[in-house]
Amino acid sequence: MLIDSHCHLEYKGLVEEQQSVLERARAAGVHGFLNISTRQSEWDRVVGTAAREPDVWASVGIHPHEADGHADLGAAVLLAATEHPKVIGIGETGLDYYYDKSDREVQQDLFRVHIGVARETGLPLIIHTRDAEEDTAAILREEMGKGAFPALIHCFTASADFARIVLDLGLSISISGIVTFKNAKDLQEVAAWIPQERLLVETDSPFLAPVPHRGRPCEPAFVADTAAFVAGLRSEPVEKLAEYTTRNFHALFQKAAA
Repeated sequence: MLIDSHCHLEYKGLVEEQQSVLERARAAGVHGFLNISTRQSEWDRVVGTAAREPDVWASVGIHPHEADGHADLGAAVLLAATEHPKVIGIGETGLDYYYDKSDREVQQDLFRVHIGVARETGLPLIIHTRDAEEDTAAILREEMGKGAFPALIHCFTASADFARIVLDLGLSISISGIVTFKNAKDLQEVAAWIPQERLLVETDSPFLAPVPHRGRPCEPAFVADTAAFVAGLRSEPVEKLAEYTTRNFHALFQKAAA
């Protein structure tokens, strides 16, 4: 029994046959889905799907790519959106210096707004970071100094040093299908030693389909392939990994159980 801790059910490639996508995932042993938002205009759709499907939850947040278009988004707007009973996380948010689609200072400011809401609500922060390890770590350290908040690095692809930093700060780490790629040796090494109680799995669908599904739109069902691969790296049965990653999900996203 697995949970896809990060998927985009409203994105092209999934939304056209959303119900079939969910049914295929359930048949593959996936019994929970966190439907992630990336811009304010999609919050209603993301939350609407979660409201309709008992095993789907939602997040509200602004992806760093979209930061320039939401530079004036205040904490009050985010806070209001978290009141829905199926909204269990804040994000995805963070820093992306690889594409630099938004001004870096705006990304940082908006990241801090999300952190403040996570701290105030107790809802976990879902963090995207790419080519921005130093600034991400610095902001997390500084903000943790103001008061702790729960958080997760999603689709982890950073260095082992960054993994140790965020683990020391109390964060969890989610592994996507990238770990199955041939050129992902460093990530595979990290996935093998992440503490059991801090590990989650995800698809980030419709992106990043794992082996053996490369070249196809990714689906939540494929989290089973990623879980099996990671279990192999950790020399343990996939059933054991499924059990503790599901437990970790509910320990982090406590509103889901409620």
